[in-house]
Amino acid sequence: MARKYLFRIFRFDPKKDEKPYFQDFFYEEEKSKVILEALMDIRNEQDATLSFRYSCREGVCGSCGLVINGEFELACRTRLNSLGKEVIVIEPLPNLPVLKDLVVDMEPFFQALEAIKPYVMAEEEIEGQGFQELKEESLWLSSPGYRFEEKEMEAIEPLTNCILCGCCYSACPVVARDERYLGPIALAKLYRYIRDPRDRRRFKDWQYVGTSSGLWGCDTVFRCNEVCPRQVNPAHALLSLRRRYLIEKIKQIFRRKK
Repeated sequence: MARKYLFRIFRFDPKKDEKPYFQDFFYEEEKSKVILEALMDIRNEQDATLSFRYSCREGVCGSCGLVINGEFELACRTRLNSLGKEVIVIEPLPNLPVLKDLVVDMEPFFQALEAIKPYVMAEEEIEGQGFQELKEESLWLSSPGYRFEEKEMEAIEPLTNCILCGCCYSACPVVARDERYLGPIALAKLYRYIRDPRDRRRFKDWQYVGTSSGLWGCDTVFRCNEVCPRQVNPAHALLSLRRRYLIEKIKQIFRRKK
């Protein structure tokens, strides 16, 4: 027997709409489906102008992050019957500009991520050469390789599970009030690379995050941990980065005294 739902979907086209509004769509589910499949059916059968973002449909790419009945979810992993309600409210991720309907501009999120240089830094780059200027034979990729110890991998492995969906950034109350704030996953990623034994960045290369728009801006309400679909727990990594920062600062003080 088909189950009936009322989809209340956020709509906004900045080219023609003065303000956002919600539009209702009635939807019948013949067999168990996820939110993404329902949105595709609504777009194909009821309103071809409905815009939303998706790619892999396997919970890997992070493209389909949405707010579903007030909760941050991946549309491709959330089944309609798991919500327990006949009215389903779909909204775009907050803290990011709306481009159209459920599609947001991820540029602020990726700019914050780019600022921390989210890659393993080789010694040549630390010494001043740009990444593009490095000789091929000097890159880690062309080296004989690095053998990870199990404990080393355990320290960074959870942080490699991030799929860059932006849910933590969108749910962060600090980002909501301060657009300069780097956000949870950018700082967590920085900690991931600092802990990577292949990385050669020094404290002076990352101490710039010790500001109110970086490490000390976090309210530690752990909202980012709650909404992460991959259990990355960026707030825990951020707290570890704070401890690392303080240790390095104390070292600097003792070096000056000598």
